[in-house]
Amino acid sequence: MSSPAAARSAARRRRDARAPVAARRRRALRRRVAWLLVTVAGAALLAVAVSPLLNRAVQEITLPLRHEDVIRQQAADKRLDPALIAAVIHTESRFRDQTSPAGAKGLMQILPGTARYIAGKSGGTAFREADLATPQVNIAYGSFYLRYLIDRYHGDEALALAAYNAGEGRVDRWRAAARARGETLRPPRDIPLAETRAYVERVGVARVDYRRQYARELGL
Repeated sequence: MSSPAAARSAARRRRDARAPVAARRRRALRRRVAWLLVTVAGAALLAVAVSPLLNRAVQEITLPLRHEDVIRQQAADKRLDPALIAAVIHTESRFRDQTSPAGAKGLMQILPGTARYIAGKSGGTAFREADLATPQVNIAYGSFYLRYLIDRYHGDEALALAAYNAGEGRVDRWRAAARARGETLRPPRDIPLAETRAYVERVGVARVDYRRQYARELGL
């Protein structure tokens, strides 16, 4: 049977043997905590750095803007709000060069017949249909047509947009029908064609968005 002194000595030896293990565990725990803190801090810094880029990328997808220099120039030349031109392009093509099933072409989706009419009015005697694939030409012709329609409808931009989408003939018939009823056609609410009504509304919403998100790029 061991003496109390021997038992105490054995207990000290066991504690001494465990001490390096406990120290190693504490050091390992501190390293894990430090690594976790560094990782969290790094993630936070990365989020701060990446967030503007991510926001910009999302904006480019949801509300793209291209050829802003051409838009600014044409807006000044045609006395138009650059945000209106951008909104029409967004609604018509989302800034992609394409041809619709009806044959409308380019960023502002201009029909070849309309383009030839604009070319005749604006002095574009060398106009070719293929020119509508050129952003400068397409935006110039679309802006010319917008200005023409706004003037035709005495500054009523909503009516002008309805005519841009549905054609002047339809808008004139809708106005005549409203006058026959003793009413005034008030777009977009009174537009009988759902597609055109939605078009006018979408352009209006996009115009506000472009003014808010791209004021510097559009020179506003």
